[in-house]
Amino acid sequence: MLLTSSGTGFVSIDCGGTEIYTDEIGLKWNPDNFTYGETANISVAGESRKQYQTLRHFPRDGKKYCHTLNVKSGIRYLVRATFLYGHFDSSRVFPKFDISIGPTHWSTVDIFDANTTEILEAILLANSDSISVCLSNASTGVPFISTLELRQFNYTMYSTDYEDQYFLSVSARINFGTDDTTPVRYPDDPFDRIWTSDSLRQSNFLVDVAPGTYKMSTKRTVDVNKDERPPEKVMQSAVVGRNGNLSYQLNLEGFSGFSWAVYYFAELEDLGPNETRKFKLSIPDMPILSERTINIQENVGKFSFNLSGKNLTGNVSPELSTLTGLTELWLNNNFFTGPIPDLSGCINLTIM
Repeated sequence: MLLTSSGTGFVSIDCGGTEIYTDEIGLKWNPDNFTYGETANISVAGESRKQYQTLRHFPRDGKKYCHTLNVKSGIRYLVRATFLYGHFDSSRVFPKFDISIGPTHWSTVDIFDANTTEILEAILLANSDSISVCLSNASTGVPFISTLELRQFNYTMYSTDYEDQYFLSVSARINFGTDDTTPVRYPDDPFDRIWTSDSLRQSNFLVDVAPGTYKMSTKRTVDVNKDERPPEKVMQSAVVGRNGNLSYQLNLEGFSGFSWAVYYFAELEDLGPNETRKFKLSIPDMPILSERTINIQENVGKFSFNLSGKNLTGNVSPELSTLTGLTELWLNNNFFTGPIPDLSGCINLTIM
């Protein structure tokens, strides 16, 4: 079954749902339309999203129950499965069962709270034209699922040396320095990754804040068009420690194999012409990585102008040459006249 949704390469499945609809952030949801398993309606206080009003559950037996998604071989995807129990079966025990991607074990879904949504994410390189997400091996309760989502990434994002053999299971994705506890996701993140505020304490993310630490943010443009392309909204806030250390700990219990961490840094303050920001990144028991010095080059002063297709007329202003932070300039599909001014002063300009 091939489904489409908002965004290129988006699939959003409402497990147990019965109709196609668009949610409050612009994502198109499709019903699962499966002929096996049973559906249940739930109601959880404080949860009004339509995709969490239903779920699909399966027998507690020795079989695997799989959802198969059509993909493009050689493309990386984020696969997200969510589980909101809602005490749909009135059982006296919480469900505990396995989830796998094809034959490979992904995680054990262990429900501790009937009213809390459990979210699992994996990043993988598709090596065929389909991906199967399977539920099985319930030790208590019955396997169930609330939503299943697929998000296509650009070709270079999250590339690893081992992706032909292994996939990445996401432990945490944290947005530092924001006072807003609402997660950042689509449309602020065009790839619909979910960035959780560090203001929310989580069981797998422990924070030890040193004296002198404060939060800062900016409304100015931050260049995010490289590497894993974090959303600009996330990069416009930060945690700053003037004294001592900033210390963060991820709980990787249950994660097999190696771990992979991605750090994002951007300069949000106006530094003097001879000032730079440097600090050490220290990882316990990993002395090679701990020797690295992070040198944050000014990023907040860089920006791009996309004026394509605006039906603009007249001359291109020579004042553009004074914008030293300009990185990209798009002027196509307009009606400008006269010569293009000398832009040699735009020392960061890479695309025009």
